[in-house]
Amino acid sequence: MAGTRQTTSVPMDNAAVVDAKPLRTLTPMFPAALGLHTFTAKENSSSIVCITPFGPYAGGTEQAMPASIPPMFASPAAPADPNQRQPYAVHLNGAAPANGTANNTGVIPDLQIAVAGTVESAKRKRGRPKRVQDSSVPSAHLVPSAPGGNITAVQTPPSATTDESGKKKRGRPKRVQDVPVLSTPSAPQVDSTVFQTPASAVNESVTRKRGRPRRVQDGADTSAPPIQSKYNEPVLQTPSAVTLPEDGKRKRGRPKRVPDGALIPLSHSGVSIDDDSGEIITGKRGRPRKIDVNLLNLPSLFSDDPRESVDNVLMMFDALRRRLMQLDEVKQGAKQQHNLKAGSIMMSAELRANKNKRIGEVPGVEVGDMFYFRIEMCLVGLNSQSMSGIDYMSAKFGNEEDPVAISIVSAGVYENTEDDPDVLVYTGQGMSGKDDQKLERGNLALERSLHRGNQIRVVRSVRDLTCPTGKIYIYDGLYKIREAWVEKGKTGFNVFKHKLLREPGQPDGIAVWKKTEKWRENPSSRDHVILRDISYGAESKPVCLVNEVDDEKGPSHFNYTTKLNYRNSLSSMRKMQGCNCASVCLPGDNNCSCTHRNAGDLPYSASGILVSRMPMLYECNDSCTCSHNCRNRVVQKGSQIHFEVFKTGDRGWGLRSWDPIRAGTFICEYAGEVIDRNSIIGEDDYIFETPSSEQNLRWNYAPELLGEPSLSDSSETPKQLPIIISAKRTGNIARFMNHSCSPNVFWQPVLYDHGDEGYPHIAFFAIKHIPPMTELTYDYGQSQGNVQLGINSGCRKSKNCLCWSRKCRGSFG
Repeated sequence: MAGTRQTTSVPMDNAAVVDAKPLRTLTPMFPAALGLHTFTAKENSSSIVCITPFGPYAGGTEQAMPASIPPMFASPAAPADPNQRQPYAVHLNGAAPANGTANNTGVIPDLQIAVAGTVESAKRKRGRPKRVQDSSVPSAHLVPSAPGGNITAVQTPPSATTDESGKKKRGRPKRVQDVPVLSTPSAPQVDSTVFQTPASAVNESVTRKRGRPRRVQDGADTSAPPIQSKYNEPVLQTPSAVTLPEDGKRKRGRPKRVPDGALIPLSHSGVSIDDDSGEIITGKRGRPRKIDVNLLNLPSLFSDDPRESVDNVLMMFDALRRRLMQLDEVKQGAKQQHNLKAGSIMMSAELRANKNKRIGEVPGVEVGDMFYFRIEMCLVGLNSQSMSGIDYMSAKFGNEEDPVAISIVSAGVYENTEDDPDVLVYTGQGMSGKDDQKLERGNLALERSLHRGNQIRVVRSVRDLTCPTGKIYIYDGLYKIREAWVEKGKTGFNVFKHKLLREPGQPDGIAVWKKTEKWRENPSSRDHVILRDISYGAESKPVCLVNEVDDEKGPSHFNYTTKLNYRNSLSSMRKMQGCNCASVCLPGDNNCSCTHRNAGDLPYSASGILVSRMPMLYECNDSCTCSHNCRNRVVQKGSQIHFEVFKTGDRGWGLRSWDPIRAGTFICEYAGEVIDRNSIIGEDDYIFETPSSEQNLRWNYAPELLGEPSLSDSSETPKQLPIIISAKRTGNIARFMNHSCSPNVFWQPVLYDHGDEGYPHIAFFAIKHIPPMTELTYDYGQSQGNVQLGINSGCRKSKNCLCWSRKCRGSFG
């Protein structure tokens, strides 16, 4: 723009407001006059000169503008016709004299732009700029100049003007109404370029909410003309696949999901849906992976039985968490919170139960259930808060509506009193140590629950003995608030206190944990004990024999052993190949032969948890050079759990634990004598044989969730083996495990002292988290001959099943 050019006013008859793209997105071309910026839209097109209202030259030419720079606007003479409209003044953030008139006021015909910092008849107020009214003009205008094709653009913040009352409102600037973009009046002497404001820059009829910028609607034309410069800097464009609700308002929180057919990133996990293939896409940002959309309707995950659905969701979550941990160990990268990552994937794929909040019991969740992570409780609908302890909802009581608490977690963070298993004194939330707690959110919901008298689910916590910093959460049942008060906390500030009493008639929850804790510390405190240690020191921890049912003094006599006695000596059996690891086997070591035999991964985590079930598991053996502390030596070390053999009501003797058992934990090995099928004489109820048909158990993770190829069920189901073990005359605690059609334990063949795959060790692992004093059961299976002919085609005779589970088959063996 040369200094000889003069600005030309636009006649009112053909006046148009041309909306401009925000100048922060335009690319500057240098050199430009000091205090000015020159922009261009295309090659060989006209330029745009912007007056910069900031910096040392913000005061205008009359204050500090060099003389070499020509004035931008020429002040027109007073109109001769009194009816002619007066030109509108433009204030360019200059200093105002005592009368309030700015010194750097230019004149633009027929266009008025108010700039923050000046009001014609009032003093400039300190603080944030004032908001503009919805009827305000958009924040930038293009003014056609003299012949030559240039356009003068003046950038004005939208927060420049005050409201009708002259008061400045606090907060972020208010959005202006959408102003139609009109084309520039055709004139042969003006070559104007129109820049269209992105759809996300204006709001149709509502005010802008605080937070991130508004998303644009599907199908909105958000592609802006590329701004070319000699530097070829890219211009960011708003993706068109992000949608808004129908009312045009963006809701706070996580982005709203879209149905199949749109590609939109979901929260946290990078999961989306491909509009071409209709498949789920998951993985790292920028590198999506596809998974089968049919995974959302797994028949084995959701069932008519709410308990089965909850168990399946928790099993899939923990399997996914274990696999993520296994993968990260191979990468040897920074430690991640695998539970949150697994929970995010499950949430994004809608693999969860009880999505709606409710007061009272949660279908499928039973008193005494245990959880190792808060996200597990979110997945089953017990408590939807992953961090906060108070979960609440708005509920109707007659014609009134109140926010009431529905679930609380006592995690030991606040000053709670939990000595009594039936009474909990719960402290409100917001204990920052800097101020009193406020009667809002969860605290308000607890106060309203006191008046409404609704039931509240209570989750208590205990320390995880296997992890120094870990916790175990126990669902303790339904409580009601009886009292509430305010008292001074340890920090000296006021806190809310609530006394909750447990509803009568419920099974024991935390009370069981308190009892077993005392027994572990002092086994003699256990009552109804017949024998303090039925193993006579063979196990690492004593095994109590207890009868609380009748006067029977114990099971029939047998010799206790922890070994598997083969018919042939181990020296005559095939040897296993050993690894050459120096100290211990490490994840991702391609030179470890034991890793290769286990499908390329070590089967256990660093804490000894089984990651995945497999047809055959190979532990390190005597031929390996690794030490006894290698993580791939679990079963051969024996059980590490406090067991109790107890008398059941109708199924003889059973087995349970004083310890909480985590999913994937090794429980025990089936010890006894390896026998031949033809050598069985008489009835033997202590036979183990691999069933020809076992109930389908999908315990491993779903590889589709991680973008891995799907695996067949045979990848985790052991094959039928010729080995038969009898524990009638000699055996261990495994002989007391009863059958169940809904078991909490599965068997896994393991090799570690020989290489004959037909006669492995039979190890038992936990299917799911097992609370203390819960009977341990596994599925004995059912031979096809027993089902079809009613005869004994196997070594175990068919018997009526007394497991009383919802999936009971009626018989086993």
